[in-house]
Amino acid sequence: MKTHQTELWSGKFGDEYIKRNDFAEWKIDQGVEAFNRILNGLEIESVLEVGSNIGMNLHFLQKIYTAKIKLYAVEPNEKAYKTLLNNEHGLKVEKAWKCDSFNLPLEDSSVDLAFTKGVLMHIAPENLSKSTDELVRVAKRYVLCIEYFSHKPEEILYHGQKCLLFKRDFGAFYQDRYTQLKCINYGFLWQREFSIFDDLNWWLFEKQEG
Repeated sequence: MKTHQTELWSGKFGDEYIKRNDFAEWKIDQGVEAFNRILNGLEIESVLEVGSNIGMNLHFLQKIYTAKIKLYAVEPNEKAYKTLLNNEHGLKVEKAWKCDSFNLPLEDSSVDLAFTKGVLMHIAPENLSKSTDELVRVAKRYVLCIEYFSHKPEEILYHGQKCLLFKRDFGAFYQDRYTQLKCINYGFLWQREFSIFDDLNWWLFEKQEG
């Protein structure tokens, strides 16, 4: 589905984001510490990141779970997608798709964990449920949401662009829309502690049966 936001991220604007957020070894320890804190020893064998960019978050998860985890990714930007596939820094992705989040090419309940980090906040409010419906659909056990927080939905100018950054209480959005999800933990990635993260809130949901 083409939207104003997907067109920007798929083109030059998305390419510039890659330059600002490239791979660096020093980021690994911070990312591993953050995701260890979030996942807290959960047994996970497969994970999908929607909007993975070059795969830094998948590097963190690969470091934590080693060869025991299968990594999947969805990314709409061509340059980021090619970086995911070239295995330049040792990232081993089971499969990646160059597409958006509105129609994920996976079966129902096909991955243990489905997550976004800094992705839902770049989706227009009228399209948000299309993406979260898909994330919940493909997740077998857990859904993780790592995004900017605001008590009230609000739009923020983002790198000079309008209609590209929308803050809200994403945790409440998930909990209100999906009765099958139970919030089992939540927290805050303080940039003073984790310089690679931009003061992001996170919510971890467990998918209930029935």
